[in-house]
Amino acid sequence: MDRMALVTGLSGRIDKSLAQDLVDDFLLIRQDAATETLGRGNAGKFIESVVQVLQFLDTGKFDKKPTVDAILLKIESSALDEGLRIISARFARGVYAMRNKRNIAHKASIDPSLYDLRYIFASAQWLMAELLRQCSGKSMDETGALIGAVQAPIGGLVEDFSGARVVVKNVISTRDEMLILLHSHYPQRATLADLTASMSRRKSLTVRNTAYTLWTKKFVHGDPRGGYVLTAPTGTDEAIRIVKAHMA
Repeated sequence: MDRMALVTGLSGRIDKSLAQDLVDDFLLIRQDAATETLGRGNAGKFIESVVQVLQFLDTGKFDKKPTVDAILLKIESSALDEGLRIISARFARGVYAMRNKRNIAHKASIDPSLYDLRYIFASAQWLMAELLRQCSGKSMDETGALIGAVQAPIGGLVEDFSGARVVVKNVISTRDEMLILLHSHYPQRATLADLTASMSRRKSLTVRNTAYTLWTKKFVHGDPRGGYVLTAPTGTDEAIRIVKAHMA
């Protein structure tokens, strides 16, 4: 997905810095939905960006720290197009309620977090598509292509087969595969046994040596038995870079 094309498309009617924040927040939610990773994509921040965009479209200015619910209620009685003032505002309130009341950052014994994350991502896709439709300064064909890209189903990088997570990418280095797996576990740990089971197509010694190399480079912390976790920001930034590269 072309970040700059999305930013340029949204900048037809809104401030470019707002467009950049909105796109970056959306792409992070998209990455987490693709890898089924909990707790990093900030739905609240995405909705704050949406609210700032709606404010800007309504008044020509926006609050640096918006009071989300209050502003969305005001938007519903604004002069904006119904797709923005009613439908977008109510979608945004729904996602914000999910973020506040469900707390998708933490796991439970019967975990709603993954389907909550999928709901948030689907809502974010709709909001991005509507904002592109309303704000784009590009041609109809170009805008349609951007909306198509935003609405496209995500190609998952990681699948769970009876407890073993597998990176479903054919041509990938051992290092990248391990970082993607650790990204899917984060902020939980993955033991060497977990990683070896997930990377069973690799030699076990190769898996062990790769984990040790990542540990020496401070991309991960931990040990084989207690488990490895990505360091922040060194390990998490590198893992996100690799996820982006393989999702492109």
